[in-house]
Amino acid sequence: MTTDAQPPQSQAQSRANDSDLMLVQRTVTGDPRAYELLVVKYQRRIQRLIGRMVRDVDLVEDIAQETFIRAYRALHQFRGDSQFYTWLYRIAVNTSKKFLLELKRDPTVSENAFKPDDESNETSWSGNEPMADETPESVLAAKEIATAVNLALEVLPDDLRQALTLREIEGLSYEEISELMSCPIGTVRSRIFRAREAISAKVRPMLEKQTGKRW
Repeated sequence: MTTDAQPPQSQAQSRANDSDLMLVQRTVTGDPRAYELLVVKYQRRIQRLIGRMVRDVDLVEDIAQETFIRAYRALHQFRGDSQFYTWLYRIAVNTSKKFLLELKRDPTVSENAFKPDDESNETSWSGNEPMADETPESVLAAKEIATAVNLALEVLPDDLRQALTLREIEGLSYEEISELMSCPIGTVRSRIFRAREAISAKVRPMLEKQTGKRW
């Protein structure tokens, strides 16, 4: 017996996609207030994304503004084949790279890349969770481990770093990452696995030192 019923999460995502598409269509037909709603909805996420790509915080607002301007100009090209945020994400990344190239700077993930935010979900890594027996020594150890994670992240190959960031920070599905990176889902899974293994190899000795046992 087959059923067309979707799990609650899929239904919610579907409704969100339909809502975004409706706002896009209203904007294209001449309702600027509809686009304002899309900006309000995604502005913070886009700013956080850009903030993880550039170190200069003064650039974040300018790049975000340019992202939404470019998206507005290209809005008639959006057909709803993918999620609106996935489409907007690509524009934000390309806009960030353009800014950085013009300034002759290299795209890089900032040290705040793995800090949780109010939209983090259960798939995201969290470096600031309270510890049961928090002491000055344990706080220092946690900061050292967080620094090691960020350093390990920064030296990853671009494809591994991007895949891991999309999964652990943005909380995107493997299917969405596959679409964004234009590669098979199997490749996405492989890149994320290799990225996690590389970071674990750097952090594991520090964890063993703190706990006195092997992981």
